[in-house]
Amino acid sequence: MVVVNLYPFAATVAKEGCTLEDAVENIDIGGPTMVRSAAKNHKDVTIVVNAHDYDRVIAEMDANEASLTLETRFDLAIAAFEHTASYDGMIANYFGTMVPSYGDNKEGDEESKFPRTFNQQFLKKQDMRYGENSHQDAAFYVEANPEEASVSTARQIQGKALSYNNIADTDAALECVKEFDAPACVIVKHANPCGVALGDDILEAYNRAFKTDPTSAFGGIIAFNRELDAATAQAIVERQFVEVIIAPSVSAEAIEVVAAKKNVRLLECGEWTTKTTGFDVKRVNGGLLVQDRDQGMVSLDDLKIVSKRQPSEEELKDALFCWKVAKYVKSNAIVYAKGDMTIGVGAGQMSRVYSAKIAGIKAADEGLEVAGSVMASDAFFPFRDGIDAAAEAGIKCVIQPGGSMRDQEVIDAADEHGMAMIFTGMRHFNH
Repeated sequence: MVVVNLYPFAATVAKEGCTLEDAVENIDIGGPTMVRSAAKNHKDVTIVVNAHDYDRVIAEMDANEASLTLETRFDLAIAAFEHTASYDGMIANYFGTMVPSYGDNKEGDEESKFPRTFNQQFLKKQDMRYGENSHQDAAFYVEANPEEASVSTARQIQGKALSYNNIADTDAALECVKEFDAPACVIVKHANPCGVALGDDILEAYNRAFKTDPTSAFGGIIAFNRELDAATAQAIVERQFVEVIIAPSVSAEAIEVVAAKKNVRLLECGEWTTKTTGFDVKRVNGGLLVQDRDQGMVSLDDLKIVSKRQPSEEELKDALFCWKVAKYVKSNAIVYAKGDMTIGVGAGQMSRVYSAKIAGIKAADEGLEVAGSVMASDAFFPFRDGIDAAAEAGIKCVIQPGGSMRDQEVIDAADEHGMAMIFTGMRHFNH
């Protein structure tokens, strides 16, 4: 039997102030050689590289006269090769960021945060019945040591197994609700928020979020940033069909309430304080697009008032709320909001003005008053038509990034309609 703990390279380079010399000193040489040799000879040798395997190895040896089955040794050998592959990948990534990047759009000799090769290991958490569609096979993989509360780390308390679409939509809902400090509820359908609201407690937040678009909320995903209590759980199960409910924690009484609907997937993800840095990855045919996570957000101090009319204090508050929601709506994204509650959401249209029109239509369908609301746009308005449509709907304040060649034309339109206009200087495309 060979038991090996490799030098702590990952922990070393994660430390603030780690030098190249520190990193080099923590590259194990002999350890990986022993691990690979033992794994190659697994028919006769047991290799153990993970401490969480100790108990099962000891238990099997105690039950089988100090021996392990070939099946167990083979499984441990696979784990060993996975371990050394991950170890070498971390080293390659670290050194790969320390050399000049000479891609098509890079010049100079500066270091790059993006390594020459992209090595990242994920562990299979579950196989799925199917993927996004029933003819696609699928599985769910998670990071080896995720640090942030997420759908990947969540504990499922009850309900059917999470589907591919459940996981994608739950991630969208949870990441959106994390943006808010006050008690908040986010309802998502097909990766788009269809209702978002704040409240004095999560029951009020849920009632207001549901009010935005009860039709789309049917079969949706509901996320909270506070513990799920019995009263809120009761309101949900009595009012609507829901696929997934996720919250930092769930009270014992709420668990009993949701248990009456055995198919509802109830998840507890734990508390979060800050978001971890990292990369977002999008698969394209033959390659990967890799970028920083979009953790950008503006505060009151970042806002630039460009219109003649100044927004009121209430409008500024609604503008920031609306802007946070728009970040999570698929582009082109338009969000109407008033009093910390979405009034209408226009998502995923090829024309920004049509997203604005759809937001107004959704509000009208639910009998919600648009007049006096704030409108957020995830990107600049290329023409004044979006502002004209918003004014016709009753919008009194607009928050948008700015940066169009026709900014002045758009500002003039806002002034003509007596609207306040706020520039953030930050875009939030979401594809």
